[in-house]
Amino acid sequence: MTAEEHPELLQRWNATLLAARAGRRGPDPAPYGQNLLARWAEPQRRYHTVDHLRAVLGRIDELTDQGGEGGELELVRLAAWFHDAVYRPDRSENEERSAVLAEKALTEAGLTPHEVAEVARLVRLTITHDPSPGDLNGETLCDADLAILATDPDTYRGYAAAVREEYGFVPDDAFRKGRAAVLRQLLGLPRLFRTPYGAAVWEEKARENLERELAELTDMSGTA
Repeated sequence: MTAEEHPELLQRWNATLLAARAGRRGPDPAPYGQNLLARWAEPQRRYHTVDHLRAVLGRIDELTDQGGEGGELELVRLAAWFHDAVYRPDRSENEERSAVLAEKALTEAGLTPHEVAEVARLVRLTITHDPSPGDLNGETLCDADLAILATDPDTYRGYAAAVREEYGFVPDDAFRKGRAAVLRQLLGLPRLFRTPYGAAVWEEKARENLERELAELTDMSGTA
C-alpha cells in the first residue's frame, strides 16, 4: 500500500502537522506523511497496520468529542502517527526507535523543541501505557491505543489472531505463555483506561475480552 491509496489519511497528516506548526514556516508536510504511511504498510505487519493507525486517530477524536478537555491534541495526534512507525515483531526497541524517528522528522518539519520532545515522550509512553495522573496528553494517547481491547468479541478475536500472525516465528507453546503473561499483567492493572470516558465506556468490555482470551489460552495448553 502507498500513500496514494490513503488520500484521506495523508490529508489528515498534512492538516495535523500544519496545525501543530501554528502558522510557522516549514517544509511541505506531504513527504513526511508519505514516508510514515509506507512504514505502516510494511509486509511484516498484521495488526500494527494502516488500519490500526486510522483506528487510533478515530479513538482520539472520540475521546475529544466525549468531553476530553485540555492537552495538546495535535501533538497527541502526531504521536499516534509515530507510535508504531518502526515495528519489527522480533525486536524489543520499536517504541524507542519510533521516538527517535519522531525527534528527527518533526525537528526537520518545523516543530519547536518543546513540541518535538512532547511527541517523543508520548511515543515512549506506549511502552508501558502508564501515564501519570493529570497527564492529559498521555491519557488520551494510551486510551486510544488500547481501545481495541474494548471492541466486540469478533473484532477482538480478529485483533488477537493478527497479533499471533505477527509473531508467527514464535512456537505455539512459547507464544501462549508469553501472551498469557501480557494478559495477566493488563488484568492486574487497577485501571486499563485513564480518561473518564474510557473508564466508563471501555473498561468493563475490555476486561471481559482479556479474561476470555486468557481462558482460551489456558484451555489450549492447560498451563498457560
